[in-house]
Amino acid sequence: MKLVPLGDRVVLKQVEAEETTKSGIVLPGTAKEKPQQAEVVAVGPGTDEVKMEVAVGDAVIYSKYAGTEVKLDDEEFIVVKQGDILAIVK
Repeated sequence: MKLVPLGDRVVLKQVEAEETTKSGIVLPGTAKEKPQQAEVVAVGPGTDEVKMEVAVGDAVIYSKYAGTEVKLDDEEFIVVKQGDILAIVK
């Protein structure tokens, strides 16, 4: 199956959280905060008012509580509006 976003929505796949801190402390699964960085998997066509500025493959930073989590074929995705994407990481 494949997710095809509508309007100004974008499908994101979260980047895996770091297992250890910079100082070398290993974090258990419950202590890890979900990353706000993700890779763009699919982009909607946009609307008359909203031109799509992200493309498939872009690394992005998105708002902490944005979007809807979706599980498809044992993979987790987040569907957000383009306005919830704060920046493209280059």
